[in-house]
Amino acid sequence: MAVRADGRLADSPMRPVRCDACGGQVEVRKSSWEQTSIQWHADSLRACAERRAARPGTGPNGEFFSGCTALRDSVRAAATRGEIPIQVED
Repeated sequence: MAVRADGRLADSPMRPVRCDACGGQVEVRKSSWEQTSIQWHADSLRACAERRAARPGTGPNGEFFSGCTALRDSVRAAATRGEIPIQVED
């Protein structure tokens, strides 16, 4: 069985977004208003106060981090301004 190539990033590449709270930059792609893919970088991980404050848990480095609300708000604002295309709009 052949594996079909995934062309989603070619059709709509990830876009840089800077968090309004900490200034950390991530790469973002929105498939819909409800679904967002985020690629964190080492500098943005260090800059994020919410990530640093995450309680110990089950994350990849022993932390529990369900996401940064400040970054979520920055991504939503960028999408609203049209800086990040929404792939599927209802």
